[in-house]
Amino acid sequence: MNNSEVFIPQTNGEVSDSLTQNWTPQACECYSINCNCKKCSIEISNYSFVCQMPKIVHILLQTHGKPQEKFL
Repeated sequence: MNNSEVFIPQTNGEVSDSLTQNWTPQACECYSINCNCKKCSIEISNYSFVCQMPKIVHILLQTHGKPQEKFL
């Protein structure tokens, strides 16, 4: 896969329930940088997929509230 190709998940915009069960380290990182992809460790690594983390963070905030301070 070259740099111009991007993987787009075939989920019809849905986020898997398994991704929103709890605050993961990656979700906490995304929350702590205000979902700014330019500051994200995954973005910096140039992964070839469309990030779903802002959606996941939004759902986690609605269902679980903010992550505990010790995880930020």
